[in-house]
Amino acid sequence: MTRAAASLVLVALSSTFAKYVPKSGQRIPQSLSRGWGDQLIWAQTYEEALFLSRSRNKPLIVLFHLEDCPHSQALKQAFANDDEIQRTLDEDFVVLNLMQETGDQHLSPDGQYVPRIVFVGLPDTP
Repeated sequence: MTRAAASLVLVALSSTFAKYVPKSGQRIPQSLSRGWGDQLIWAQTYEEALFLSRSRNKPLIVLFHLEDCPHSQALKQAFANDDEIQRTLDEDFVVLNLMQETGDQHLSPDGQYVPRIVFVGLPDTP
């Protein structure tokens, strides 16, 4: 195989396996991502997420999961491996993932199960 052909194959393979890169460029992975999307900026606490949601005028998405739950692991893989999901989360939401329940009863309107995704909208402004 010639060098040109080999280079073409490498470029094709690298674009096939490319991950989502935010508009602002590659970010340093955060330990807060817990594998859900290393390029996303994750809120550390529910209170911080609510503040960021209001200040950035973006809705909040809260992901409840457990490390040893096979359903949580499957959902995590679906989120982390889908570029469109990663792009949408990065551009349109404030994101928080939790492995324990909060005291806010609004985050478990239909029970405390995992995995669970809760969307917290912005309050209406008069």
